[in-house]
Amino acid sequence: MNARYVDDRLGEFLDLVAKKQPAPGGGAVAAVTVSAAAGLVAMAARYSADRLDGGNALIAAAERLRARAAGLADADADAYAAVIDAYTAYDGDQRDKEQVRLALTHAAEVPLVIAELGAETARLAARLAVDGKRDIRGDAATAVRLADAATRAAAHLVAVNIEAGADDDQLSRRASGSVAIARAAAARIE
Repeated sequence: MNARYVDDRLGEFLDLVAKKQPAPGGGAVAAVTVSAAAGLVAMAARYSADRLDGGNALIAAAERLRARAAGLADADADAYAAVIDAYTAYDGDQRDKEQVRLALTHAAEVPLVIAELGAETARLAARLAVDGKRDIRGDAATAVRLADAATRAAAHLVAVNIEAGADDDQLSRRASGSVAIARAAAARIE
């Protein structure tokens, strides 16, 4: 890819998502959603840093999550493009079949990382929604819900790629673990 999605204006990115093209798709949107949720966590942590133990570490963690998740929007699109290329080249040869499997495995690994980042974002956001400065608790709760939804969406994409031919049960277990963490965070704010 020449340009990065994170460098696009929001409207341009949304236009790309809506086009009749395979990417950016669900994985890129989940990555951007986690990044936005982590941005809300960073903002809420800045307002709450003086009242929380480890407030500055919370800010730094949120900023790392935000930056890492944003970059995965492009990684997801690239991984999906590799799957399309592998299927296009497939002619029944065993070596081509292995290339498809490898491409699908990588296409499952990227949303897995998105799910893991989403779960961690939800966990940090829940702490702020409960213990953060009262004025920003709504923003932190929004971050929890966005991160939870993005985690579940990314975990679903892991399952889709595994079902299509990526054969790694470990990926599925890790995705399920991330969903459990995000759901537990969301339960904290109920």
